[in-house]
Formats: sequence, C-alpha cells, structure tokens
Amino acid sequence: MIHLIVGNTGSGKTTYSNTLKKETNGLIFSIDYWNKTLFYADKKSTDGLDWFLERIKRAELIILDLIIQLENAKIDSILDLGLSKFEHREKFRQFATLHGFEMKLYFLDIQKNTRLKRVLKRNEEKGDTFEFEVSKDNFNFMEAWFEKPTKDEIAGAILITE
Repeated sequence: MIHLIVGNTGSGKTTYSNTLKKETNGLIFSIDYWNKTLFYADKKSTDGLDWFLERIKRAELIILDLIIQLENAKIDSILDLGLSKFEHREKFRQFATLHGFEMKLYFLDIQKNTRLKRVLKRNEEKGDTFEFEVSKDNFNFMEAWFEKPTKDEIAGAILITE
C-alpha cells in the first residue's frame, strides 16, 4: 500500500507519517529529511525553488524504485513528500495504477494560523520533526503555492482536521 500524505507547511505531515508507521509498520519517505541529508549542505544562497525541485525529482526516481521493492516485500510506503501540487500527486497515483499497487490519500486540512504557530514552535524547539528552519516568507510562499486537493482527489481519502 502506498500512503500519500498531503498538507500544507506545518499541517503535521511528518508527525502523522510517524503515527501511520506504527500502525502499518511501513517505511517513511520524508522529503525534508532527504533534502537536508543529501542536498542542503550544497545549497547556495542564490539557489531557489528550481534547485530544490530538480533534486526532489532525482530523489523520487530512487524512491519509486524502492516503492516497487517494498511492495514486493509486502511493506507499505508512506510518502511524506510535500505533494503540494495536483500534478505531483497525480504522478504517484499513475505510478500506483501502472503497477497495480493500492494507494490511499490522507489530507491534513489544518487552519493557517495553527500551522504557522506549529512552524514557529518547531523552528524554536528543533524537536523530532525539525529538519531546517522555515521562515515566515517561506511559509507564506508555500501557502500560495500549495494546491488543495480537488473534490475528486479526496473522494475516498482520509481527511484530518485539527
């Protein structure tokens, strides 16, 4: 089973993924962890969104291969990959369909003020789900960039609010 975890910045995707891992014994793919570990040290101040998107695309090639291996081993994949755009989510839906894998979408639909408070607290505390600081500017950028799942996408999905 492939679990798509969808929500805007600060919605609790990584925390929810960790809870789901305990329930399913699945393997989490968290793009923030991959970015921090593989790429963040090489990022220059002039590198922007395109720099990250290109690296995410490369990382996902490996993730897709690993999902096939996990499915063959009967182990769930929990995708905490941001999935901020319809097109990005569709890529994984098509992949699941192509390979005959079961997939479930989880939409964490949390109010903006709650999410901002969580992000600021995470920045300050640097706890378990902290990978890198998210500035208010980055938060606001993601707020505008995120595409809320369509009515068709959330049909049959698990909806999480507050």
